[in-house]
Amino acid sequence: MKVEVEKLIAFLFLQIHFPIFLLNDIANRNLSLPYICFKIMSMNIRYSVTFLLVVLVAMQSFGQSENFTIANNIVLTKDSTLKSKLLSSFNSFLSQKNKPAKLNTCVLKKDALETSLLIDELRDIEKSSRYRDTAFYKGYLTNLISLDSSNFLLQLAYIGIHDGQPLLRANFTVAAQKTDSGYFFHSPLRENTADWSNQTIGTTRVYFNNCMDKAYVTSYLKMIEKYDRKLNAPVIPTAFYCTANFHEVMQLIGVDYKSDYAGFAHNSVSGRVLDSNIVVNGTLAPNTIKFDPHDLWHDRLHNVLSVAIINRPVDEGSAYLYGGSWGMSWKDILTKFKTFVSNNPSADWLTLYNESKNFADNSKYPLNVDFMINALLIEKIEREKGFSSVIEFLSCGKKEKGNENYFKALERILGYTKETFNVRINALIAASK
Repeated sequence: MKVEVEKLIAFLFLQIHFPIFLLNDIANRNLSLPYICFKIMSMNIRYSVTFLLVVLVAMQSFGQSENFTIANNIVLTKDSTLKSKLLSSFNSFLSQKNKPAKLNTCVLKKDALETSLLIDELRDIEKSSRYRDTAFYKGYLTNLISLDSSNFLLQLAYIGIHDGQPLLRANFTVAAQKTDSGYFFHSPLRENTADWSNQTIGTTRVYFNNCMDKAYVTSYLKMIEKYDRKLNAPVIPTAFYCTANFHEVMQLIGVDYKSDYAGFAHNSVSGRVLDSNIVVNGTLAPNTIKFDPHDLWHDRLHNVLSVAIINRPVDEGSAYLYGGSWGMSWKDILTKFKTFVSNNPSADWLTLYNESKNFADNSKYPLNVDFMINALLIEKIEREKGFSSVIEFLSCGKKEKGNENYFKALERILGYTKETFNVRINALIAASK
């Protein structure tokens, strides 16, 4: 229908020579109807009435909502009242998708935790940084399924057009429920896992189908508990879904496809609403990659400290110390560093720090001098000053040219200055075990 209307508009343009900018904006729904009417009526009166009628038809044909267009080949319910109310409510849900789930008036409180995962994926879905367009991708309702008189599934695609070619950003499946108060929307996660088993491990309720290695999942959760205890993070009940891979993660929460994750085999999503956490994990199934304590440390740290104030080399140093790196333990990394030190007895640590020198040249994976020095410093700070001073060190601000903020924090906490850095670091290395 849209293509037919665009052809009709194009034909009229050729006949009556209306400004092309207005036609383009009408086709793309970028102008308000009052503005369009004003522009048309201000033109030659003998064309205005005819053209205004065409515009009204076009505006109606392009869909019923400002947030999505109804694909003209889908079958909707024959109940016009139900259809009108359901689609109006869905439009309201989508108009609030950039808000947290708990603030979306079309999400019930009982569904907010699971739905927070879906809303995270919907947020800013129209934007394209590549094409510098905040509304590049348009929403199209592609399917409406009535499961029964009160439950529905709506499928939504986001598509952009570039050089005449359609570019698919994402496909979503959103569950809808009819209540006495109206229509409300949620992630289909709970329905998709209704027949799964579950087990409580500590403060975590683990949901699994047939893919959970209990010993492995338990070790993962115990590592989280250990890190959170060190970080003095609050103990929060967690719903933890153990899946086979990231594709299953996405399917469960209602994301049928998203181009951002093309090719991802193993990954996880997580969310928090009030005093509850949710994790849908696609890395812990048997015969998949093992979880990395280094990355897990980053995840837990970033839950309690904003990345806006974290100094990355200090962050990486803490992950070396508490989680190793690239499958190597902290002791393994320290041994490699000691070899580098013995081969470079006159090393200028200040220069190597600022250069972020790789001290594992012959290794498959890089290991950086600045990260290593910070690991040793954090070990000393925690031992002598306590972990609160480690948090202060981590929070010294993003890395900047010359590392001035870093050295101010280091001098405040340990008394190290740029002038004494080499001497102090040599002593620190010599004392490390």
